[in-house]
Amino acid sequence: MEAFKQFLLEELENKTAFTLDWFGGIAISQAVVVTWIIMAIWMVITLFVTRNLKVRNPGKLQVALESCVTFLNGFVKDNIGEHWRSFAPYLGTVALYIGLSNVIGIFGLTPPTKNINVTAALALMSMVLIYGAQFRYNGLLGGMKRFAEPMALLVPINLMEVAIRPLALCMRLFGNVLGAFIIMEMLKYLVPAVLPAVFSLYFDLFDGLIQTVVFVFLTTLFAGEGIRKEE
Repeated sequence: MEAFKQFLLEELENKTAFTLDWFGGIAISQAVVVTWIIMAIWMVITLFVTRNLKVRNPGKLQVALESCVTFLNGFVKDNIGEHWRSFAPYLGTVALYIGLSNVIGIFGLTPPTKNINVTAALALMSMVLIYGAQFRYNGLLGGMKRFAEPMALLVPINLMEVAIRPLALCMRLFGNVLGAFIIMEMLKYLVPAVLPAVFSLYFDLFDGLIQTVVFVFLTTLFAGEGIRKEE
């Protein structure tokens, strides 16, 4: 069991893939390298599926893509409102990145979202989006006023949410991916054959996609709360 604990600790380290000889040495972690791989995969897929787009008589693949885009646009519009067009491309991109990051372990690569630095960066990006939009569309005074809704007594709690929301987004994503990784490694250690493959369908695939939906949904919901006009 001690050997298994040591193995887990080694796997949870943010290992360095290579070091660039710039500015005294810049360490490039495995999470960054896998992120580059994910970016390359989506770029290749994008170039492949959009190479023959047609206005008339579109193919089945184009219809499927347009359906996905329509669904995303409708989801963002319903939760954010009239300013939804500025948010849909970003939220769609984040969904693609997190989705593939969470399931890429199936292909033998280390999920970047298993690294708390990655999930923290994603959460900070969401925080900038949420509160940046709140002040952009409401102005300085209007944005500050949002912290006093629905009543002035809630100002301290609403201000605490500035830190709580990104922390919740970060830890929820990181915790679920980390928990799934630990469970899968325990199964591989205790029952090397058959069972890990079955549970992998849930922990590596289904749960990974669920966490993608949760992260994007909460980011969209929080952003919408900050800019929606009261009816």
